Order: sequence, then C-alpha cells, then structure tokens
Amino acid sequence: MKILMFGRGVIATIYGWALERAGHDVEFYVRPGRAATYGEAIDLDLLDARRRPWGERVVERWPVRLRETLEPDHDFDLIVLSVSHHRLAEAAAFLTPRVGRATVLVFGNIWTEPPAAIGDLPCDQVAWGFPGSGGGFGEDGVLRGTLLPSVVFGTLGPPPTDRERAVRQAFREAGLRLKEQSDFRGWLWIHFVFDAGLHSQGLRLGSLSKLTGATGDLREALLAIRELLPLLQARGVDLRRHRGVLSLRAPTWLTAPVLAWLTAHVALARVSFTAHSDPDAEEPREVCRDTLAEARRLGISVPRLEAAEPHFAREGTGRV
Repeated sequence: MKILMFGRGVIATIYGWALERAGHDVEFYVRPGRAATYGEAIDLDLLDARRRPWGERVVERWPVRLRETLEPDHDFDLIVLSVSHHRLAEAAAFLTPRVGRATVLVFGNIWTEPPAAIGDLPCDQVAWGFPGSGGGFGEDGVLRGTLLPSVVFGTLGPPPTDRERAVRQAFREAGLRLKEQSDFRGWLWIHFVFDAGLHSQGLRLGSLSKLTGATGDLREALLAIRELLPLLQARGVDLRRHRGVLSLRAPTWLTAPVLAWLTAHVALARVSFTAHSDPDAEEPREVCRDTLAEARRLGISVPRLEAAEPHFAREGTGRV
C-alpha cells in the first residue's frame, strides 16, 4: 500500500516507521519549506511493545521521504491524518480538493461531532481510528516514545466498508492488534476528557512529565477526570458502554499510588509521560480550554479544571 503520513509529528512518525517496516511505501507531507529544516532522516529512540510486553528498545536513524506538494491526481492509497484536534478542520480543508482516490484515516483526538470535524472530506473515503502510542521530540531532535501493541478502530454506526477493512489490514500487517469500539464517538470524547484531566494538572506543574511518580498530583488528575464525567453524559455519551470508565469509580487513595508507581517504574508508562516535557506545548492548553468551554456552555461544574485555568488561558485571545 502507498501511504502518505500527513505531517511529521510524533504519531505520524511512529506509525509511519512501523508501516514501512511492514513493507508499505511511506512518505510524509510537510508544509512548504519544512523539508530542508527537517532533513532526510529521523532519529528514533523507541520502546516497541508489539512483541514483548515490556518493550524492545529501538535506536536508529531512519531515512524518510518528505514532500511539500500534493496534487489531486496522486496515487496514494491511504492518507493518515493525525493532527491536534484544533488543527483538524484546517487539515481537512487542505485535503478535500486533494484527496483523490485515497482513503483518509482520521487518527487522533476529536471533540466536536466527528462528521463535522472533517468538514467537506467525502465521508465514504474516511476511516476512523486512534493511536495507542505516543512520545515527543527532545531538544536534540530525537523522537523518544512508545509503540504499544494495539490501536483502536471504530465506525460511526454502519459496519466497516471495504476501504476501512483495507486500512485495518495494513495495521495488522504492521504487527498491531486491533481493538474495535462499537461507540467510537463516545470513546473519542471519553479519551478527550481523560486528556483534559491529566493535562489540567500537568500544566499546573509545568508539563505532563511532572506527573511522573507524583501520587498527590495524579490523584488530583483522576478527580478532575471524574468531575468531567457528567459533561460526557450531558453530551449524550452512555458511560455504561465503556468499561474503562469504571476504574474512575475506585477510590483514588488506591488508584493514584498504583498509577504513580507505574509511571515511575514501568518503562512504557514512564516514557509516555516523561516525553511530554515541553512547557509551551499548544495541544494540552487547547484540550483544556475546549473542554472547559463546553462545560460552561452546558452548565456543568468542573472545579478542578476551572482552578487550573490560569495555567492554560491566554490573555487577549478571546477564549477561555
């Protein structure tokens, strides 16, 4: 399969590497002028957990192909669109006249209604998924992250089409297990508020990496997530359909120390947190701002997220 990763971010890079390793033809689309800045290779330091539960370390310099143009008559079979949720509309508008015959995999956070989030992209050419990996680029340019063994896929109601099944097969060929979510819209929004709760406390400390091993701060993050559950219900999410939510009902005096131990002592969890060390990262602030704006719109009380607002609000933006 000929695959275009849209952008050269963390998720695009990790999965682009895995898909190329599986024999697929992978290129990256980057903004004009960025190819020379990025260079012809990416330095990777990954924990690859596809075959070993504790992860296998991969350190290599990976040669990549970057392109700065995308014509409508391209021959890509799949375009993987993994951008920050607040950049999705812009990216979808760019791709709409250039999608050609490709399938577009929307592969990341969404907080609006999914069909609205993709604008005028043809719905019959869109597949929906979510990565199970993450990390960050350090100041030295090295991508440090994790490649977890599974990815999440779902539809917005009907069973997967032939296009969607072909996308799933490509990820299977990359050695990844697929987890299907029957209520994919609800699952996306649950994941979004999980991020909002964690980031609210990470931003209060400076970055998500500061939560590593911090029992008290992780307890506050768990309580912040719990306070956001009524917001999901107000948006029509049936929490009973999502078993992961049940863990939030457990006492935080029990769950917070366990999470702290995992982030401090288990490499896969530790890398996922410590790689998010940029105090100026835009996405955590956007996640918190958009979640708080929706809570206020619907009249849902979220005191811990509101208390963290000074750490993610910007003066003069007109946004909360």
